[in-house]
Amino acid sequence: MNDPVPVPAPVQAGQPSENMVTLTHLIYALHAFAVFSGVVGSASIIGSFVASLPSIAAIVLNYWNQDAVRGTWLECHFRWQIRTFWFAVLWIAVAVLMMLTIIGIPFALLLLGLAGLWVLYRVVRGWLALINRRTLPMN
Repeated sequence: MNDPVPVPAPVQAGQPSENMVTLTHLIYALHAFAVFSGVVGSASIIGSFVASLPSIAAIVLNYWNQDAVRGTWLECHFRWQIRTFWFAVLWIAVAVLMMLTIIGIPFALLLLGLAGLWVLYRVVRGWLALINRRTLPMN
């Protein structure tokens, strides 16, 4: 009559499926291709990262599969990729606002260059962490 009520175990990071790990590699590859095309092409790194089809496809895949990785160690990678994309958009918007004045143009170009290096760093660091099956900070 007085059966004990089971207490749920603390939530721990689950194991993602290998398909989701492979998808995360694909997303990093799409972002890396966008960065590479910005380096070798006529676009800037950050411009190519935000406006190229591979990077847009990657961010759509991030949002589309976000629920599938929730509660796993891949969740931080998806958050890392999404935040990298949207902060890159933010840096471009700030640079455009800076370009509205003649004095701001050199600072805007500097900002775009530094933001491009930041994007490159985030893609490389995230992908290396994924290869080693490590988590990333949730920011």
